[in-house]
Amino acid sequence: MPASDDLHLPPLSTAAIVAVGSELLTPFRSDSNSLAITARLEAAGIRLRYKAVAGDNIADITRAIGDGAARADLVIICGGLGPTADDLTRDAIAAFAGVELLEDPAIIAWLEARFAARGVPMPAINRRQAMLPEGARPLANDQGSAPGLLLERRDVTIAALPGPPRELLPMLDALMIGTLTVRSPGTPLARRVLKVSGRGESAVDEVAAPIYLPFDTATPPIETTILASPGLVELHLSCRLADREAADRALAALAARLEAALAPACFTSRGDSLEDVVGALLAGRGLWIAAAESCTAGMVAARLTDVAGSSAYVRGGIVAYDDGVKVSVLDVPAALIERHGAVSEPVARAMADGARARLAADVAVAVTGIAGPSGGSDAKPVGTVVIAATGLGRERVRTFRFIGDRALVRAQSVQAALEAVRRLILDL
Repeated sequence: MPASDDLHLPPLSTAAIVAVGSELLTPFRSDSNSLAITARLEAAGIRLRYKAVAGDNIADITRAIGDGAARADLVIICGGLGPTADDLTRDAIAAFAGVELLEDPAIIAWLEARFAARGVPMPAINRRQAMLPEGARPLANDQGSAPGLLLERRDVTIAALPGPPRELLPMLDALMIGTLTVRSPGTPLARRVLKVSGRGESAVDEVAAPIYLPFDTATPPIETTILASPGLVELHLSCRLADREAADRALAALAARLEAALAPACFTSRGDSLEDVVGALLAGRGLWIAAAESCTAGMVAARLTDVAGSSAYVRGGIVAYDDGVKVSVLDVPAALIERHGAVSEPVARAMADGARARLAADVAVAVTGIAGPSGGSDAKPVGTVVIAATGLGRERVRTFRFIGDRALVRAQSVQAALEAVRRLILDL
């Protein structure tokens, strides 16, 4: 397979992404490749101007390529380079460029050698992967059988990459390092991300807007975007400067002002997840944590253990969905449940204390609630969740009224539970 190190492209400043695949137009698959591509474009100083998803239809793919080419210098296409009849990216590029598809003997030889190394003959259908639009150059794929391709036509550079991330990412990185970055006349985008837990989007912006708005027209200008998700608000600060260190300093200064204004709810100014922050606090202090969960059924423990190295501070978790398990495993007094109900602050506190004792942990967090859609009452409607964090000679116990469906209530509960642990450890 020919290497692509010798490819040379004209200057590039703007880009478009076209994700190909009918599965991306269903509820079952999402386009995650474009996120990775966008991050690399930002680092290279190439601005993303357009993004589209096209199904496995040659007319739709060709139209999406044309729409991207009308807006940008570079069009990156991901997917549709396989050997089957519905892999139509090569055909669409050829149609857009007005050229024929030609078989590349070097790719044929590479494919045959690849199959021979596995001890199997190459299916005839794989010859489709050796078809290139006239004038295109192949991009090496060390992870699969789908070569990428690069074509320059009509004042636009077209790069086609395979869909599977394990194939796309190495090819993309090689392309960025070898050609795209050095051809970018733009300046890289510097970014800082602040994250705020336990406050709504409007409440955060009420505090933050007077601080960040003047920076829109400052020198250097800093753009701010606010994103909200269950239990979390993010402030994305971005700045473009030829002097990357100066951009980083400007972002750090604004981030520090915002972080101070939003304290103690702002738990990071560097984009860390809440489980990363909690894990660092636990590991840094040599503490062990345990979880007792009812309505979240292990989701808090899952978030804690998503972090590599969490075995150094996560002792374990107990899913006490049934009240009998709360009594028999967590040692919650049955009379306490009968008097206050399973969804109550006394029971949540007892669950946390029980998990901490049973699992020999320094701190514990417990979640009990009514996630819905049924089970609520006038006194305790759906969305009522009680979270308790105990240990280190202190406790944090609070009743929440979350809104949304079952999934949303549970997601907010997990975020609030992790935040309770953070505040307990820091004694906020």
